[in-house]
Amino acid sequence: MHNKVVETPYPLIDADPHASRVVRYMRPSDYAVWAGVTGAFPAALYCWEMADPTKVKISTPLKLGGLLGFTAGFFFAYQRSSLRFWGWSENKREEERDLEELSQRVREGKSLYGESPQPAWVQQAANRNSQWSQLKFRELVNFVNHPYHGTDPAKYGVKSDESSS
Repeated sequence: MHNKVVETPYPLIDADPHASRVVRYMRPSDYAVWAGVTGAFPAALYCWEMADPTKVKISTPLKLGGLLGFTAGFFFAYQRSSLRFWGWSENKREEERDLEELSQRVREGKSLYGESPQPAWVQQAANRNSQWSQLKFRELVNFVNHPYHGTDPAKYGVKSDESSS
């Protein structure tokens, strides 16, 4: 499979990280941003209601604003974590954790990126649909394990005959 090579200021960790890895690798600052966006939505609605009252019970719009803020905050935090996987922002912590985690999987004889019950053509389609998906809201996250991650598996200790699988 041919993947576009993108020059980044930091090392590429994974061009198409699985959703669980993106969430597991979130930093405390990502959670802080998530919380801030969650609170900003209802706060903005409350201020807007004070400036231009609608005479509507305010609790319902605030609850909806909280839900929208929570969702938007998650998407924003998820994107921040993804940018580090792609090497678009500082990622030394994630790079070290990735090397340790995936090298351990290889030492245990496990598949580098996890097993998938889907046939190869489904994995390839999932990769094409989800790669760079954090930049668009059409399909936000990757939930399919596949071997197409844009990195050399040898750095984790995978033998060359295993890296093609």
